[in-house]
Amino acid sequence: MEAAGNKQEVSGVKDEVREDVLKRLNYIDGHLAGVRRMIEEGKYCPDILKQSFAVRRAIEKMEAIILEGHLHTCVIDGVKNGREEQMVQEMLELYTLANR
Repeated sequence: MEAAGNKQEVSGVKDEVREDVLKRLNYIDGHLAGVRRMIEEGKYCPDILKQSFAVRRAIEKMEAIILEGHLHTCVIDGVKNGREEQMVQEMLELYTLANR
């Protein structure tokens, strides 16, 4: 796998993080299907919104887990290997995307 604009080899999500994220994605998939069902059945709007808020929180938690894993592995490795500026730019890009 290659980082955007960089030929440096990078590793992906670590196994223990991957397992946690995949479990969370299964939960999110199921919860989202429930929200779809509620909409199809014409359920009360605030009830649907409460469930969609729960989906959003679950996605945010999943993103936090991925980011934490990245900070503890890839970013540390990048700094150790002399790619400090690349790591800073990557974090700034993620921060910008998260705050749009």
